[in-house]
Amino acid sequence: MSSPIENTAQLVIGSVESVAPNEIKVLLDLDAPQTTALNTGFPRAFPRINSYVLVPNETGAVVGMISWLGIERSNFPKRTGLKDFDLIDLPFPLRKMIISPVGTLILTKNDEGNDFYNLQRGVAVFPSIGDQVLLPTEIQLRSIIESQGVNRRLHIGVSPLANNAVVSVDPDKLFGRHLAVLGNTGSGKSCSVAGLVRWSLESASKEKLINERTGSVNARFIILDPNGEYLKSFSDLTPTPRIFKVPPIASPDNPLTLPAWMWNSQEWSAFALAQPGTQRPLLLQGLRNMRSAATLTAPTERRLNLVFRTRFQQLQGYLGQGPAAYSGSFRSRMQMGDLLNSVFIESTDYLNNTTGNIRSRIESLARATRQLIDLRKWTSGNGFNDFNEVELRVIESELQALLDLIPLQESVNLRSEDAPIPFSLTDFPDHLDAIAANQTGGSAAQFISWLTMRIRMMLADRRLGPILNPDNALKFDEWLTDYIGGDNADNGQIAILDLSLVPADVLHMVIAVIARIIFEATQRYRRLMDNELPTVLILEEAHHFIRKGTNEDDGAVTANQMCRQVFERIAREGRKFGLGLLLSSQRPSELSPTVLAQCNTFLLHRIVNDRDQELVGKLIPDNLGGLLKDLPSLPSRQAILLGWATPVPVLVEIKELPEEHRPQSSDPKFWNVWTGEESRNIDWKRIADEWTS
Repeated sequence: MSSPIENTAQLVIGSVESVAPNEIKVLLDLDAPQTTALNTGFPRAFPRINSYVLVPNETGAVVGMISWLGIERSNFPKRTGLKDFDLIDLPFPLRKMIISPVGTLILTKNDEGNDFYNLQRGVAVFPSIGDQVLLPTEIQLRSIIESQGVNRRLHIGVSPLANNAVVSVDPDKLFGRHLAVLGNTGSGKSCSVAGLVRWSLESASKEKLINERTGSVNARFIILDPNGEYLKSFSDLTPTPRIFKVPPIASPDNPLTLPAWMWNSQEWSAFALAQPGTQRPLLLQGLRNMRSAATLTAPTERRLNLVFRTRFQQLQGYLGQGPAAYSGSFRSRMQMGDLLNSVFIESTDYLNNTTGNIRSRIESLARATRQLIDLRKWTSGNGFNDFNEVELRVIESELQALLDLIPLQESVNLRSEDAPIPFSLTDFPDHLDAIAANQTGGSAAQFISWLTMRIRMMLADRRLGPILNPDNALKFDEWLTDYIGGDNADNGQIAILDLSLVPADVLHMVIAVIARIIFEATQRYRRLMDNELPTVLILEEAHHFIRKGTNEDDGAVTANQMCRQVFERIAREGRKFGLGLLLSSQRPSELSPTVLAQCNTFLLHRIVNDRDQELVGKLIPDNLGGLLKDLPSLPSRQAILLGWATPVPVLVEIKELPEEHRPQSSDPKFWNVWTGEESRNIDWKRIADEWTS
C-alpha cells in the first residue's frame, strides 16, 4: 500500500521556475506525461489550456489555471545523483507552462469529521522557486469546480476540462449582484437565459418538496422580450407564464398596456421632447393640475375650472381654424357636435352640486348648449348640420363668463407631478393650452403649441393608443399584480412582455417606464415591509436599450438617455431592494460602462469582435486575461463563467434544453427549405391584413 508521500510524489509533473503576482512559470519534468496522465487514479488527458494544477504550500495548495503551454530550448538538465561528465551542453527541448493563480484549495473537516476540500478565493501565500507542481486528483479536481458549500443549488452544466464535474452556482450570488450573458448571435445566449430561469424554478420546487413545504415557488422573473423569443419557452410550466402582447395579436385578457398617466414627469418630458426653458415648467404644472383634479370627488371650483377651461380651449381651437373646422365635412361637424354634447353633459352633472352665481351661470351654459344642439341636429339623429361662427361664439362667451367666476388658483393640496394617479389623457393637451393662455396674457401659448401638438399626435397614433391610452385600463395595484406578480406568486412566477410589435419610436420609453416602475415598486416594498422582495428583471438585446452615453446628453432628456439612466440606477441600487438584473447582449462594447461595471457575474459565450473582446477583457483581473483568448473559438452551449458566483473561472458546457423549451432564435434552415425538405407556405394577404388592421 502506498504512503501519502508516495501518492503525492506520483502526482508531481514539474517545479516552479519563476513567480509573479499574475503568473507562475513552471518547468515540466522530463518524465511528466505527454498526452494522457495515468497517475491521478484514473486515465485523463494531461492538463490543457484553462485546466487546473496545484502548487502545495503551508496553507493548502495554490490552484493555478494553465494559460500557456510550450517548448523552450535550454541546456541539457543535469540529472540528480548521476555524473554526466561526457555530455555536451547542447540545446535541449524542455516543456514549460505558465499558470495563473486563481485560489487556494484547503483540506478541512465537515461536521461529521470527514475530510473534504474547500476552495477559497485569492492566494494568501504564493509559492517559492522550486516548489513542486502537482496534478489534482479526481476528488481535488471536482472540489475546485463543485466546492463552495450547500448554497450552490443551481446546476447549470458540467466542466469538460474537469472530468465533467458538475458546475453549480448560488442563486443569491448569481441574481443578487446582477448577471451579464454576453456572446455573438447563435452562440447560445438565449438558451442560457431560458435555462437559468427554468432550472432556478425547478431547483426551488424540488427544495420545497424535500422540506415538505406547501405552495408554489415564490419567485418573480420579468422578461422584457423585444423579439418575442420566449413566448413558448415556459408553456409547460404550472402555473403558465403571464404573457402580455401588443394588440392586435393580444388576447382580450392580457394586452400589453402602459397607461401614460403612470409615467412620471421626467418620462413625460422625454416622451414629448419638452424643452427645459418654458415647455417643461408648463408640462409639470399641467401634470400636477390633472392629477390633483382627478383625486377630487366634489365639484370644487378648481375642478370646474379644469373641466370647462379644457372645453373652452377646444372650442377656441375650432373657431381659430375657420369654417372648415365646424361646417365643412361630416367628420368636422360630428366633432363639433361631440364637443357640445360633452359641455352639456358636464354642465348638468355639476348643476346640482353648485350654488349662487356659479349655479346660475352653469344653467345658462347648459341651456344655450342644448338649444344649439337641438337646432343643428338632424331630424334622424344621425349627425349635425353646418354650424356657424355666430352661434358658436355664444357658447364661447358663456364658457368665458363661467371661467371668470372660478379663476384658476394654485392649491396647497396639489398632488405631485410624479404620482401615478389616473387622469384623462385626451384632455391633457387642451389643459396645457389653457394654462399657457392663462399665464402672462397668453404669451406662453406660442411656446406650448409645439409640445401639445406632439402629445396629440402621439395619443392619436393608432399603434400607440392601445398601449398608452387603453379603453379599459387597469388600476395601478392591478397592473403591479399582473406585471410584477401577486402575493406568493399565486398568479405565476414568470411574466413575459412581448415588445416585438411596440413601435420603434416609443419602445425605449416603454422599457424605461416598465423598468422604473418595477424598481420603485421593490423600493417601496422594502420601505413599507422592512424586507426586500426578490425579483429578477431580464432584458434581451440590452445593447439597444442601455447604450453608453455620448456628448449629446446636454439639454432635453431623450428616450434613449432615459432608458440608460433607469438601468444604471437599477444596476447601482437594485441589490439593496432585492431587484436583480440579467442582461443579454451580443455587443458588450456598446453597453453602458456603468451597468457592466455593476454586473458581478459574467457568462461569456463566443465573442469574435475585437472591440467586444477588448471591453470584456477590462472587466476581469489581469491574471485571467489569457482565459478570454478562447472566446472566438467557443462552440455553442459552451461558455466561460466567471465572477462573484463562482470561486474560480470555469469553462462550462451549459445543460441542453429540449427543442420545445428553447427560445425561438435558432438559425434559419436555408438548405432544408431550398431543397424542399421543409416547407414554407406563403400567405402574404394574411400578413398584409394583420399589418394594416
